[in-house]
Amino acid sequence: MIALLQRVTRAQVTVADETIGEIGVGLLVLLGVERGDTEVQANRLLDRLLNYRVFSDANHRMNLSVQEIPEGGLLLVPQFTLAADTRQGNRPGFSTAAAPDEGLRLFSYFVDRARGRHRSVSTGRFGADMQVSLVNNGPVTFWLQVAPDLASDAV
Repeated sequence: MIALLQRVTRAQVTVADETIGEIGVGLLVLLGVERGDTEVQANRLLDRLLNYRVFSDANHRMNLSVQEIPEGGLLLVPQFTLAADTRQGNRPGFSTAAAPDEGLRLFSYFVDRARGRHRSVSTGRFGADMQVSLVNNGPVTFWLQVAPDLASDAV
């Protein structure tokens, strides 16, 4: 499972000119689900995300997580293109991405778990044509990945 996280001063997602999710200061997180991902990867990624220290402390060092800043929001946006195979050619392949039904299931699981552990969680909409706007603070952007367990595919 992949998370591209961006530290933001604000971010929002719109679908058909309607704002469906927005936050002020916090993290915009684009989530990609790979073939072979399970709840194990989702839980590990959520742990890392919630505890990843990307916000400045009093000494202007990245020592605080989104949970440690009072206004810290999460905007979780599904983005299957993160799981694309881009190793060769000029067109991405999507054989490494989870099937849509599995992607939706794990994205929903991730959102439910995040809402159970964090005070402010907004989302995009799986499968929708979304417009995402943000003000990246820094800019600060990190790629987090918990590799899928493909051993279960070998039969």
